[in-house]
Parts: sequence; C-alpha cells; structure tokens
Amino acid sequence: MKVLVIGSGAREHALCRSMSLDPDVSALHCAPGNAGIAEVAELHAVDALDGAAVAALAKKLEADLVVVGPEAPLVAGVADAVRDAGIPVFGPSGEAAQLEGSKAFAKDVMAGAGVPTARSYVCTTPEEVDEALDAFGAPYVVKDDGLAAGKGVVVTDDIELARAHGRACERVVIEEFLDGPEVSLFAITDGETVLPLQPAQDFKRALDGDEGPNTGGMGAYSPLPWADPKLVQEVLDTVLQPTVDEMKRRGTPFSGLLYAGLAITSRGVRVIEFNARFGDPETQVVLARLQTPLAGVLLASATGTLADLEPLRWSDDAAVTVVVASHNYPDTPRTGDPITGLDEVAAQDAPYAYVLHAGTKRDGENGPVVSAGGRVLSVTATGGDLTQARERAYAAVACIGLDGSQHRTDIAAKAAAES
Repeated sequence: MKVLVIGSGAREHALCRSMSLDPDVSALHCAPGNAGIAEVAELHAVDALDGAAVAALAKKLEADLVVVGPEAPLVAGVADAVRDAGIPVFGPSGEAAQLEGSKAFAKDVMAGAGVPTARSYVCTTPEEVDEALDAFGAPYVVKDDGLAAGKGVVVTDDIELARAHGRACERVVIEEFLDGPEVSLFAITDGETVLPLQPAQDFKRALDGDEGPNTGGMGAYSPLPWADPKLVQEVLDTVLQPTVDEMKRRGTPFSGLLYAGLAITSRGVRVIEFNARFGDPETQVVLARLQTPLAGVLLASATGTLADLEPLRWSDDAAVTVVVASHNYPDTPRTGDPITGLDEVAAQDAPYAYVLHAGTKRDGENGPVVSAGGRVLSVTATGGDLTQARERAYAAVACIGLDGSQHRTDIAAKAAAES
C-alpha cells in the first residue's frame, strides 16, 4: 500500500512513524513534512490547503490512501478534492469538518443528536457577549467560533479579559463552565460504524500546575487509571455514535477521525468540543499503545469497511509525551535555534523513548535541525506504568538542547502518583 500523509506536525510524524512500521505499507510519503518525518517518509513540497495540488500529487505517486492530518485542509475541502480524483482518503468532507470548523455548527449537531454538552449562547455583537457573560457568570468560557489552532478558547474569572476575547471574535460561543477532569477520546468512523480508540488526557496550559496561557497542548498520557472502565462504551453510546448518525441524517456523513473533548462532570460526561482529526499531543500517546497496524484501519474508514475489521489490539503499556516548546511560546515564538541531542535520545532509549518533530526544519540540505515553530518536539516514551513512562520521557527531554526552550515538568505526575 502506498500512503500519502498531508501535514507537517508531531501528529503527522506520529502517523508516519506508525505506518512506517506497518508491513502492508510499501511506500510512505508526506507533504510538506518536517525534518523528523523525512527520516521515515519521502517528503514532497505542496500547499496543504490546495485540494487540486494535493490530489495531483496523490495521483502522481499512485497513492492507495491519502491521510489528511491538520484541521485547516479538512475544513478547506482538501479531502473532497482527493475523493473526487477517485483516491481513498482518510478525513471528512469540508462540510462535515464544520464539526470542528464552527463551534456553533457543532452545538447544533449535538442538539439534534441529543448529545450532552454545556449550555451555550452564540454571540455576534458586543451586547450579546455581555448578556451571555452575565447569564453564566464566572468562570467565563469564551470560544472563537472558527479555527484557532487550539488557542481560541479563554477560560477566566476576569470579566474584562472574557469580554475582550468575545468582542475580538467575529462570532463567539459563550458557554457554562464544566467542572471535572477533561478527557480526549478519538474514534475512527466510515460514516456508519464507529470504532473508539483508547482515551488520553492532555495538558493545555503552558506552565506547571495548569497555570499560564492556553496552548495547543504541552503533553499527554494514556491510559487513564482513574477513569471509569465503562467510560469508552458510555461515550460511544451517548456521544460518538449519535453524532455520526446525526451527520448521516443531515446528508453530510462524517468519515475519518472524530475527536470528542470531554469533561467528566459531577452531572456526568459532557462534550466540550469536537475536532475532525487526530488531536495533538494525544495522538502521540494513543498511537504508541496501538498494536493493530494503522494503515489498514484508516483505509477501512476511507472505503466504508470498518465493520469488517477485527477488534483493535492495544498494549498494556503506558505512554507519556512531553512537548518541548520554543522561547516565548504561545506568544510569538523564537525560531531558527539549533536542536541538539536528538541522536542521543535515539541511541539511549530506543525503542522506549523517541522524538516526534513538530516545528522543525533542516537548515540547508545537510545542515542542523533547527526550530521552526512554537511547539518544536514531542518527546514520547512508553513503560510498564505511567511512572516508568514519565521517567523515560523526561530522561529523553534532558538530552535535548534548544536555547530558551520550555516544557512542563508535571505531565501525568498526578495520575502516576495515584495509580
């Protein structure tokens, strides 16, 4: 099977790494990719938002499967262009990807499907913003309706900060605050059958103790030893399957990866948001535990044959990923700094710890790997339990040199201490 992955982040590196180990994958390509992905896949220059260009590349490569990684190309309809070219593609249509592209649309779908979620208002004027904030009170939850790369949500007790964010958005969703821990649960679907993966928990705040600004994610872990063993089945029955069924009923079937961001509240499971693709950094830990070859599962989604698959197989090991970010992230990050220690991680800890590249590039054809974004690397490790996985992940982080870099030191710490 020849596979083309679209994207350039740690999520795409995790996908490529998994498929590079798949015996059914005969050729692996990625566009545009990054310095780390280049070690496992052949890179190609392409505008990931240009559906015609992506489809043309897939035809040129004679790809048997195209996997569209990021949300922006999905919302832009890149998967539609590939499908129209007659090539199986893992990822929803542009219309179905509005589950992530518009929080107001997602709320409407959830209402139609009877999915439990936070009460909310959709606001388009300053007056509506003020009324909604007054109605819910603190803590205030203010979400940009459109795509914001994981940083469009403000949760604060500061009414002025909440008001400023709400007024800065063309359309904004303001909702009640949901108490309780957050969980990410992915599901692969072909528009009818829904195949849930293992849950993970990520860490959105930039600093230890969940302090600092919201980010795209500073780390994650799986499994969740504190979670109810029935959680996955409950979410499948009350959230995932009803949503897929509702999308089909509306004439916009959803095929690809449906990501449910959940709050385990005192009143039960509630959906915080949907994403239309693998989440970063949770993908890194979920795929680290998946033993079933990945490419065949994604192809089954793309071809409508998920119901024919055997149950997925999972490792009992735990996985932890720690994000190494650039100086000044999540504000304007500094880029172009050399990264050292990557070979040391590979030599010291393989196969238990490895580095997945996000914002990196090679400085010249044979030059050093340098930072090229805010979140630069995801250092991922597995172990017999969360404590061992954490130790291996942080030992690997300690090998890496990146001037001015930052990372959280408490990823999975509480869950490991309590398990």
